[in-house]
Amino acid sequence: MDHPTLGRLLLIANPHAGRGVTQILARVVAALELRGIDSHVELTRAAGDATRIALEAVHEGIGLVVAVGGDGTVNEVVNGLLDPQTGASHGPTPVLGVVSAGSGCDLVRTFGLDREPEVVAAHLATDAVQPIDVGRIELQDDDGQPVVRLFVNVAEVGFGGAVALAARRLPARLGPRRYRLGIVAAWGSFRRVPMVLDHDGGRFEASLCNVVIANGQFFGGGLKVAPRSLPDDGRFDLQAFGGTVTDVVRAARQLQNGSHLARADVRSWPTASVHVTSVRALPVEADGELVGWSPARFDNLHRALLLKV
Repeated sequence: MDHPTLGRLLLIANPHAGRGVTQILARVVAALELRGIDSHVELTRAAGDATRIALEAVHEGIGLVVAVGGDGTVNEVVNGLLDPQTGASHGPTPVLGVVSAGSGCDLVRTFGLDREPEVVAAHLATDAVQPIDVGRIELQDDDGQPVVRLFVNVAEVGFGGAVALAARRLPARLGPRRYRLGIVAAWGSFRRVPMVLDHDGGRFEASLCNVVIANGQFFGGGLKVAPRSLPDDGRFDLQAFGGTVTDVVRAARQLQNGSHLARADVRSWPTASVHVTSVRALPVEADGELVGWSPARFDNLHRALLLKV
């Protein structure tokens, strides 16, 4: 049968997100069947597939769309469920479900849903949902043309984007190692850049290594980058890192518990929007994937999406 309150259930899985996706998908399907819930499965084969499948699901009136994979898979699904230009749904508002698999999903850590597939399936079977904010980015693509993207967890401008750019060139089968290797590759080439951050509290100008725009609390495989962030309060946690790349890497232990916010070279503000400009175009990543280049404007779309919890 369908989900008792949300109707038809679709699982969108990225088999290339890393090890274990196929097994996790099978366990979720089996656990849902034990609860009497039928699910349909669609596998992605190339970049953009999850967005296309999610958009088709909205048009078909599917009530619960579940992303099975990492943050990148979730990002693609969200960009299909909602119109990036307006932040509105393309049809009847669907509910987003997430099953962490492959390289892992930091978004669900904020909600305590980074659990075994059978536990997540039990959550999927209930009628509990939570409205969450969605980030909207206006930026430039590789050809310098304007593009708009949505994100749900964390975005970065600068070193974080350079890491995503380096990681994109490595095979996805490496899983979390792909991003660790990306850090090593970007470490030797990235330097601080003069930037201007126009946010709700005013303007901040400095030479920066990295800018973080956080909706969720975790990134980078469990690093607690934004312990103050609430993903439903209509505001981002904006952070500016003024140290060198080496300082950022050395702060990894502090990032594990959020104590990096006490560093003298880290500034933070709550804001519903921020415009980031720099003396040269910088790579921008969102939810772990390279999405374009600065200048970039980030706007918080308050409670634009329903998350299955």
